[in-house]
Amino acid sequence: MATLLKTSTETQKGKNSKKSLKDANAAAGPSEGYKPRKDKTLMLCSRGVTQRMRHLMRDLEVLLPHTKKDSKLDTKSSLHLINELADLHSCSNTLYFEARRHEDLYLWISRSPNGPSIKCHVQNIHTMDELKMTGNCLKGSRGLVTFDGAWEGDESTRLMKEVLTHTFSVPKTSRRLKPFIDHILLFSLLDNKIWFRNYQIIEKDPLTPSGPPIPSLVEIGPRFVLTPIRIFEGSFGGPTLYSNPEFVSPAATRASVKREAGQKYRVRKEGQTEREERKKRLREELPEDELSRKKVFA
Repeated sequence: MATLLKTSTETQKGKNSKKSLKDANAAAGPSEGYKPRKDKTLMLCSRGVTQRMRHLMRDLEVLLPHTKKDSKLDTKSSLHLINELADLHSCSNTLYFEARRHEDLYLWISRSPNGPSIKCHVQNIHTMDELKMTGNCLKGSRGLVTFDGAWEGDESTRLMKEVLTHTFSVPKTSRRLKPFIDHILLFSLLDNKIWFRNYQIIEKDPLTPSGPPIPSLVEIGPRFVLTPIRIFEGSFGGPTLYSNPEFVSPAATRASVKREAGQKYRVRKEGQTEREERKKRLREELPEDELSRKKVFA
């Protein structure tokens, strides 16, 4: 009985302390109290996306239950209109997939409407259907957004880490969220590129289900690589905070390959022309043969 009385007294003290803390936060004002994060992400693309690009967007939509999709954007110059679309959908983050020449994919990651924004080139895309992996996770569950230690080395990488955290981390207030954490979204920084991987958290070994729990990771997909091009101060524009000097556009790479192929053809044709001119010059310099047709049948 004494134990129950002591427990009830401690419980009542805890309730009173929570109530007093709540009243203190309310009296202090809304700025000092706890505000739950209510970030939402708008996901849209431009005209000209391919099938693989659409599948990548669908996989990201499944992984991020706090996203909202919009129709394709017709314009490629007035990107500031995306901020108005994000305002209409009450979204504070934007993922915009921009396709060029039906083969190059660029990803804009922006904090709407004030910025900053990151423009990246997407490479090595592998969707869930292509990988055919055995892992699986619950649709609508939260994912742990993790980063390796290389993100703390520079100011630009720390800024990119903050933007990626706000964009890909699912808040607790999401309506389509399920209260489970069963996968990890890993962002690794290697060779000035961002490597994205998705892993499922397995508590027990499938081969020994009755044994002790041994946590392990199994890759699910999708996977892709982002090459940062520029970081802008504003949303989809503004002063440049960071520029990647090592980035070469894929259009310039293809043009250089075609230029090299054209140079080989040009060298071959020039050699052929020089041989024909040399043969003609040798025929003109040699004296006329004694057994030529003109002298024999003269």
